[in-house]
Amino acid sequence: MKKPLLLALLALAMVGLLAGCIQVPAALTPEQLRTLNVSGNGKVYVVPDMAYVYVGVRTEAEDVASALSANNEKAQTIANLLKERGVAEKDIQTSAFNVYPAQEFGPNGEVIRTKYVVENTVFITVRDLSQLGSLLDAVVRAGANNIYGISFDVADRAKAEAEARRLAVEDAKARAQELAAAAGVTLGEVQNVSVYSSGSPIPLYEAKGMGMGGGGSAPIAAGQLVISADANITYIIR
Repeated sequence: MKKPLLLALLALAMVGLLAGCIQVPAALTPEQLRTLNVSGNGKVYVVPDMAYVYVGVRTEAEDVASALSANNEKAQTIANLLKERGVAEKDIQTSAFNVYPAQEFGPNGEVIRTKYVVENTVFITVRDLSQLGSLLDAVVRAGANNIYGISFDVADRAKAEAEARRLAVEDAKARAQELAAAAGVTLGEVQNVSVYSSGSPIPLYEAKGMGMGGGGSAPIAAGQLVISADANITYIIR
């Protein structure tokens, strides 16, 4: 009776000893995973259908009241003209209004004259590009003496932005496959995906030839815009 019991105890001891010697591999931590990170870019070219422009009136006079009165008169004339040309009231927004003294100095640094300057600038959205050149020409003739910051946009660019994101992801996937083949590894599951929009559309070239002093409309070239997106994808590799 004692001998079988002793053998059983010895067998159990051997099993425990062997179990202590066997090491079960632990799951890989995120730090131990082998990954491949790639980036891609997508671009969509669109034709603009609207424009933004700053139009300003600057007046000077010996006193503030005269400068302000002259400025208000010209600004009102321009506002009325814009509305007559089909620019909606919501698309005419005051962006800056400044009143300040401007001093003229003599050869010895003494003040020889003080005049007052009034500047009134409005931000205009033009939704009919076929009228942009003639509109700018008309506001100059009405008294505007500052025009700057012309930029173009697309009223509905959601579809173009979605296409740019798709192209960016496809570009990143193609690069990942190319790099994996070159490195002799196999792509696994996607671990992370990030997509970034470029924001405002970028012009391919700027408008030129703002000659508004002569007859005819100002020659404005809208050109094309580029809507861009970037994508980053991280793959687990084997």
